[in-house]
Amino acid sequence: MARRYEVVKRERCYDGFFALERVHFRHARFAGGMTPVVQRECLIRGLAVSVLPYDPVRDEVVLVEQFRVGAIDDPHGAWVMETLAGIAEPGEAPQEVARREAREESGLEISLAEEECELIADYLPSPGGSSERIRLYCARCDTSAAGGIHGLNEENEDIYNHVLSAEVAIEMALGGQLHTAMPIIALQWLALNRQRLRAQWTGGDWAENLWDEPD
Repeated sequence: MARRYEVVKRERCYDGFFALERVHFRHARFAGGMTPVVQRECLIRGLAVSVLPYDPVRDEVVLVEQFRVGAIDDPHGAWVMETLAGIAEPGEAPQEVARREAREESGLEISLAEEECELIADYLPSPGGSSERIRLYCARCDTSAAGGIHGLNEENEDIYNHVLSAEVAIEMALGGQLHTAMPIIALQWLALNRQRLRAQWTGGDWAENLWDEPD
């Protein structure tokens, strides 16, 4: 199948904290031919960057909790536990967004060294109605002074930092206690890569028995 599409018209419906477009398009069908012109609304968001700060020495991660308007009707409540995240400014490199958000939301310095900042995933969280793209990282940090309340007053941010053992955080993700995609994806990835990261980022050889069953 030729994966062809044609955008017939775009209309800007709303400009506010986010933008909304109405897009008129048609595209090739799997069985051949083209669809008629279809109309869909799309939330325009662009690139968002998220980071899971991980301290391989203390074996701890930092997750943040804050009020989210999209969760006000969620049965789990409007305060959501997440990885650090923010929207990229025009021309801003994704890893620099991760560094900025770590400073603003947690007061943390994360490593951007190639061997200490790994890309977990680059994905579209909701392409049926949003243009948002997520780049999700895990970066080395020191959690010894982490915690407390952070955020920018001018952006009305009120962000509580949770410093958790990696084991507890992973159990939360696998046990259904987290309800947004970014921390679930990040912590599932950490569960698969934690042993390697601890050995790689600390130079230690103790990690070979990290997943061994107790006697």
